[in-house]
Amino acid sequence: MKSPPDKEKEFESLIEANRPILTKVCYMYARDPDHFKDLYQETLINLWQSFSRFRGESAPGTWIYRVCINTCISCFRKTRKHDANLSMSDQEMLSLADRACEDHEHARCLREMYGLINQLPALDKAIILMWLDEKSYQEISEVTGLQRNNVAARLHRCKQKLLKMSNS
Repeated sequence: MKSPPDKEKEFESLIEANRPILTKVCYMYARDPDHFKDLYQETLINLWQSFSRFRGESAPGTWIYRVCINTCISCFRKTRKHDANLSMSDQEMLSLADRACEDHEHARCLREMYGLINQLPALDKAIILMWLDEKSYQEISEVTGLQRNNVAARLHRCKQKLLKMSNS
């Protein structure tokens, strides 16, 4: 059994290595910057609480994705009925996107893409985000609990839907 300082260092290292995943997923489910911070913190709490039970049967990044997406979807389900009309303002989205990318044209494209992705249902949003992070169909399957063939079919439909939305 690891000593508490070793466990904490290992956890901190794992979080630091996967910070972009955590940031991206929480950003896609957040209504505003404060909600983003809440989701991020809630995800860290859930990761810490389940860290000792992580058996290494999947890649650490896959485990982190699963906990993060499950946390965000759970929070989304709890609050969507109460906050159906709340969403990030264009200025808030611009600010978050600009912090992630100094190139304003690139940030504009990212903001547009994430805006379209944000219109997808929760599970489709999770699938497309993992695909954008170059996760394999198998890894996406492990995170979502869907069969590999279902992941491929849903991903294809998501891409078609996003293309249609971007052209309209």
